[in-house]
Amino acid sequence: MRSLLLVLVVLVLLSYVPPANAFIRRFFNTCWRTKGICRKSCYKSEIYHVFCDVTMLCCINKRDLPSMVGK
Repeated sequence: MRSLLLVLVVLVLLSYVPPANAFIRRFFNTCWRTKGICRKSCYKSEIYHVFCDVTMLCCINKRDLPSMVGK
């Protein structure tokens, strides 16, 4: 009986754990040396550089891209 009560208390406490904050979510959703963000479509100020996954694009600000050598 005591272990059942302990299990119920643990389950109730686990249900109140807040979701991951935005910083952690953004860190695991980054690409291109953590300068880009994986999205379905890029914003107007961003350009697509590489694929993150089959359906996601790595959207990067133009200023964060490496400069072209030998223009």
